[in-house]
Amino acid sequence: MVRVHSASSQGLGLGAAGPGPVAPPPDHQPAAPARPRRVHGISEQPPPEVFTIWMKSLVLNGSGCTVYDSAGSIVYRVDNYGARRAADVCLMDVSGNVVLQILKKKKLGFGRRWEGYRWADQEQERQRPWLKVVRAWAWRGPSCCTCDCELGLGLGLGGSESTTTTTVRYRMDDGRIAPARGARIVDGATGLAVAEVKRKTTAEGVALGADVLTLAVEPGVDRSVIMGLVLVHGLINRAM
Repeated sequence: MVRVHSASSQGLGLGAAGPGPVAPPPDHQPAAPARPRRVHGISEQPPPEVFTIWMKSLVLNGSGCTVYDSAGSIVYRVDNYGARRAADVCLMDVSGNVVLQILKKKKLGFGRRWEGYRWADQEQERQRPWLKVVRAWAWRGPSCCTCDCELGLGLGLGGSESTTTTTVRYRMDDGRIAPARGARIVDGATGLAVAEVKRKTTAEGVALGADVLTLAVEPGVDRSVIMGLVLVHGLINRAM
């Protein structure tokens, strides 16, 4: 189990042994107000949420990542305390509260499997996994990760768990993220891209280091699901 430290949203101090004040994400520039997108000149759609993922932990000599919003504020963090490709990874908010716990399961044939459990009030919500990520191995071409997420789970009459669920499937192509080629997360039912992650570039078009990424999430998509899939992708490629 990955240890969780609570931290203040102001300075994010981690105690005497902590890293001190948190630096802003690399090449951070305050984002201009996003404009709604016009589709076929008729309707307008809200712009996607844009995040910066810095594949660095806030803990000294630790492994993990830090996620910033477009204003430069920390949204999520992962601290693995030096253990790369850990079998138990927690996605936390800025205060150190666990949002999503990802557990690596045993290999199934040529594939690998991870399960994600939602947390609330520092407790696991339920025993069944909220999302499942499977990496299928391909003979030719890049392999891909598929993510099945159950939506609408809750308690029914008498406190029993409701069986009325909707399962959505997302797919993310495997492989390392190159400067000129990002990785898209696609809705398996519609074939439409719901998120895209790629190397971050400056205003002049210069790509930053391989550990600085940009994540764009379409409106109406649960960003914690997307982050879970991105984290598994990072674990596969030994990025954290």
